[in-house]
Amino acid sequence: MIRALFALTLSSLALSACQSPPERTLTAAERGVPAAYLQPGPVDLTLPGADGAALPTRVWRASGTQHGVILALHGFTDSRDGWQFAAPGFVRAGYTVYAPDQRGFGAAPGRGRWPGTDALIADARAMIAAVAAREPGQRLFVMGESMGGGEVQILAADPPPGVAGFIALAPGVWTSGQMGIGLTVPLALANTFAPDWKPDPHRYGVERVVTDNCNALLRLSYDPLTLHGAPVVDLHGVVELMNRAAAAAPRVRAPLLVAYGAHDRLVPPEAMRANWAALPDWVRRAYYPSGYHLLPDDLNRQAVIGDVVSWMEAPGNALPSGADVYASTFPTVSAGQDASVPLWSRLGNLPGRGGPRAKPEPCRYDPARDAQ
Repeated sequence: MIRALFALTLSSLALSACQSPPERTLTAAERGVPAAYLQPGPVDLTLPGADGAALPTRVWRASGTQHGVILALHGFTDSRDGWQFAAPGFVRAGYTVYAPDQRGFGAAPGRGRWPGTDALIADARAMIAAVAAREPGQRLFVMGESMGGGEVQILAADPPPGVAGFIALAPGVWTSGQMGIGLTVPLALANTFAPDWKPDPHRYGVERVVTDNCNALLRLSYDPLTLHGAPVVDLHGVVELMNRAAAAAPRVRAPLLVAYGAHDRLVPPEAMRANWAALPDWVRRAYYPSGYHLLPDDLNRQAVIGDVVSWMEAPGNALPSGADVYASTFPTVSAGQDASVPLWSRLGNLPGRGGPRAKPEPCRYDPARDAQ
């Protein structure tokens, strides 16, 4: 049962992008980690939560003529800095990105405590209204990744006024029913008897790769805004959010683009296939054969960004990358066919307490990856 719980822990950390980092045997300097990764990104303004709480927000302003505005919701245990690889691409395309720390994450109120799905959705609605007021006359889109993508799908089923469209990147839609009792029963027991326990999946050899971009993994590991490890009560809350996101699929009634990568091992392919089958036929689907869970961070992120921009500007047109064509032939992928394992073996030694494993090529910073 303990082993099953550890497996559940990492699987639930699907939405945290495995942000409970492995052990450190190389220093940040030895990895060449830039100073910008070692400190929080700027707070350009605060957006109000549903109760008026101040949510620190990072803003990337559009260059040249502004074509629209994006409210970007990060994943579980991440922060406003989670969009720093994708935001420049949207800026160049003429879109301003508002990236808040969601309640319970980053530097927002209640850091480290699960706020509840209702609170996250209520905050998102309040932030949508606030951004719309700040940007009168601008088309407003709401984009989320992982946990944030699950929130987006919930919002698209009951859309607030003034939103032109929603984008869900690798949304968290893995339901309790799909997990089975081997995962849900240990989680329920732990949530009842040890809700504050923080299991360490790396210590038990449970690992998943979330992106092929080492720079993004280093940013995630060294950024002080990242929450390292999650208590059982938070994992229980994330599963509840995923259940609600999946249940919202057939009720979606606002323009929605849903994207998924072939190498995503955090939201299992069977969960995404079920989600796509439940969504209305008119919802746009995008499938990336080289994509991982953190699609906005991947080395191929410009293809994703280009597709999102194209969809925002002309939702009826074919996606430039052809990801909508790939989506029509979404293949059956076995969770055992994990082509991403070699990258994690290179990552090996990021901060944490896991035991030693083979690490033939430690992950180091490469400035070229930031420009891709």
